[in-house]
Amino acid sequence: MPFSKKLLYEGEEIVLDLRPHWWFFAKQLVLAVVLAVATVFVLVQDINEWLLVALAALTAVAAVWLAGRLIRWSSINFVVTTDRLVYRSGVLAKKGKEIPLERINDISFNQRAFERLMGSGDLMIESGGTQGQQHFYDIRRPAAVQNQIHRSIEAAQARDADRMSGRRDLSLPEQLEKLDELRRRGVISQAEFDAKKVQLLERM
Repeated sequence: MPFSKKLLYEGEEIVLDLRPHWWFFAKQLVLAVVLAVATVFVLVQDINEWLLVALAALTAVAAVWLAGRLIRWSSINFVVTTDRLVYRSGVLAKKGKEIPLERINDISFNQRAFERLMGSGDLMIESGGTQGQQHFYDIRRPAAVQNQIHRSIEAAQARDADRMSGRRDLSLPEQLEKLDELRRRGVISQAEFDAKKVQLLERM
């Protein structure tokens, strides 16, 4: 499923919404096809009834494994927005990671020779704070994704610079609201928010 726009912040837009490369389920697909072909061959040649039953059972198991892998694949979103990077996965039990673009320090990718031919690879994103280095596997065209993330970071920095250059002094409620927005986006931690809030209130 596409990443829900209901999960976006106000004014935030989706830049990339990717699922893993099809290599994610290649092993399961190859196994299911090989077993299906072997089952048909044994059936046509009428070699052994018990062998046919065994192959049919293995084919069914491989098909279920492939179906489960496809369902998992469809539940994964690697999303780049104008403000953050979001990774969500899981069908029933969900898990996710969010990295604000302001916190990203370094982006690198890795492609083995075969992965380069297939157009797949891994991304390593290093960010500030407690998250450290995050690995994302089976990314389609990782070099292009790396470039797009860099462009999104530059665009976000330009927007912030424009806001800083043209803004008036904010009132205390406006500063607290802006501070809370940074906390919700993950740019600052709860402890940083509380400390800055105390400083602002002390100025009253």
